Amino acid sequence: MDDVLRPLLVIGGTIALTLVIGWLIDRALRAADRRHPDTRVWGLMRRCQLPLQVLLASAAVQIAYDAFDLELKRDDIIQSLLATVTIFSAAWLTIRAANAVAENSLATYAARTTDLARVRQFRTQLAMIRRVVTSILAVVATAVAILLLFPGLRALGASMLASAGVIGIIAGVAAQSMLSNLFAGLQVAFGDSVRIGDTVVVDGEWGTVEEISLAFLTVRIWDDRRLTMPVSYFNSKPYENWSRGGHEITGTIFLHLDHSAPITDLRKRLQEYLLGRKDWDGRQWSLVVTDTTPTTIEVRAAMSARNADDVWTLRCAVREELITWLREKHPYALPRVATSPAALPPAAPGAET
Repeated sequence: MDDVLRPLLVIGGTIALTLVIGWLIDRALRAADRRHPDTRVWGLMRRCQLPLQVLLASAAVQIAYDAFDLELKRDDIIQSLLATVTIFSAAWLTIRAANAVAENSLATYAARTTDLARVRQFRTQLAMIRRVVTSILAVVATAVAILLLFPGLRALGASMLASAGVIGIIAGVAAQSMLSNLFAGLQVAFGDSVRIGDTVVVDGEWGTVEEISLAFLTVRIWDDRRLTMPVSYFNSKPYENWSRGGHEITGTIFLHLDHSAPITDLRKRLQEYLLGRKDWDGRQWSLVVTDTTPTTIEVRAAMSARNADDVWTLRCAVREELITWLREKHPYALPRVATSPAALPPAAPGAET
């Protein structure tokens, strides 16, 4: 009975002690968050409570296991399991802490600057760094766990290192696409060609960059569909980035009207209508005749807006307003199908009728 009760008391007491320590750390972080409202880092660090609790519990149980000379069945398996949990919980804690620091840095930077382009660039770079750090820590934790817990694999690791050149060449050829996307992702993140939050047009689809990973880039299209593309696409093919150089954009609409359309009055109506619109930024507007055909003329109206969302709304509203105004005030200006005979040219003087 003592062989069962003693390990249970030691392990249970150790875990209970770590729970108390974790609770005290959480209370300290909460108090620090209240004392320092100018920074979010202490509140964000509270997200580390679960991995910290697991790390403290696994490490404390290992220490107690050796300190109290506990002997259980399959002792080697239990110690290997505890060591594995400790290694992976340490990596988990490091990732959570790094994410908290990165998120706080982004919030602090966004509060200090009014340049949204720089904020989006910094967020893109932080997201890429977080993914790289997470991948590296996961690989390192797995490698350390294998090498420490399975000593028999160390010889295999040495032989693999001896043939690293051949293996590297083979892996490079086999993973050429993956590696190209990886380096393309780093180039996109730090080359400032496209950022999270940018408005882009890719393959004829208009949307906003929602996520950039090590291999793929996700664009949220205007109708809430997601377009996922390899990051290497943005380094090898052309695309439109409406957010480069600022969010301001100029939109256009085209109307096909009759040759008798009152262009001057239509131009005045466009100006009056834009002055009452909040989504027009006041930078520029115009209305010109851009083309003519035997039956109609083509009229282009241009207006500027603060961003792509506003320009889309403004274009639809202006198109509707001008057509409604022409239909009510100048219905003859709308295009129509001619069914009457064509007018004869005037007769020359002295010619016989």
